[in-house]
Amino acid sequence: MHCAMRKLEKSSLLLVLACLLGGSISGCSNLSYYAQAVGGHLGVMRNAVPISEMVKDPGGDPVLKKKLEDVQAIREFASRELGLPDNNSYRTYVDVGRSHVVWNVFAAPEFSLAPKIWCMLLVGCVNYRGYYDKEQAETFAAELRQEGFDTYVGGVAAYSTLGYFNDPVLSTFLRQSNTEVARVVFHELAHQLVFVAGDTQFNESYATAVENEGMRRWLRNDVNSQQRTSFEAQQQRRAGFAELIRTYRMKLQTSYGLTLSDDERRNTKAELLVALRRDYAALKTGWGGNPAYDKFVGDDLNNAKFASVSLYAELVPAFEALLAQENHQLPRFYQRVTALAALDKEARRQVLAEQLSIGSKLMVVAAGDR
Repeated sequence: MHCAMRKLEKSSLLLVLACLLGGSISGCSNLSYYAQAVGGHLGVMRNAVPISEMVKDPGGDPVLKKKLEDVQAIREFASRELGLPDNNSYRTYVDVGRSHVVWNVFAAPEFSLAPKIWCMLLVGCVNYRGYYDKEQAETFAAELRQEGFDTYVGGVAAYSTLGYFNDPVLSTFLRQSNTEVARVVFHELAHQLVFVAGDTQFNESYATAVENEGMRRWLRNDVNSQQRTSFEAQQQRRAGFAELIRTYRMKLQTSYGLTLSDDERRNTKAELLVALRRDYAALKTGWGGNPAYDKFVGDDLNNAKFASVSLYAELVPAFEALLAQENHQLPRFYQRVTALAALDKEARRQVLAEQLSIGSKLMVVAAGDR
């Protein structure tokens, strides 16, 4: 899923700066990895140009200028209507000159859906590792496969530095539709408002909930009915696919817990993935053949891909339920999320588990209304 591809491992730049500024280079492991993150980010930032200058340039590309004008409107909406940070993020533009700005590596054991975790200073533990060079990402994934892990390398269109730097608009996501650009801006700015070190699933699910609310409001106020209809159809596809993945996550998890030989587990796993692809084909038929998730369910479907999806989708209904309880008043919602962020991880999970039950009931009611 593309939304599972959006994040750079946010710790990379911050940790290497901590090593360098603290004078403790010898105490920082994998320094070359963190150095590539610093070099990659600085390489992006040094090419940033103020959008306000670009839209006024009489010699500028008119198509690009129109897209950037639309970004300006989206950016203002984010702060004015959604209460997201009013800073200099997404007020500059960078053409990164490649298909993705970062490639993230996810990994999970062959017979487990628990993602591999990498722990760093400042932001705690995260469930992916980001590279500015695709070949480096693929090399690292290959090393993990040699260790017996399922792996997944996904291209990233955008990332957040959590407000430590002024994040630019990137060519990698500007080339998408305005609705997708709005998604990215709302999602990434949400991270600047609330972020919990060491809890990727909490962070991503919360930001996705903010993204969804932002899109509902933006589409209601600022775009034509055709775009609104297209977005609603896309949301239905996303919900249907998320439910499909959730169903097979449970089936796989159950199978991994059985007392079986490794060969039996592999066979069961392969059978479940075949069944998933069959059910996906039926789902796709109901979408009129839309190929939105064809690549995701391809021959390389594995535990690492399942893990990457769960980070972005698993807890979204819980946050949607919290938002509904606050009558969709975002300032109150942000206060609730901030209070949750202050709890320890186990306490947060308990509260969110309760909200998941409420969110599931809301989804059933909404489906009945349709």
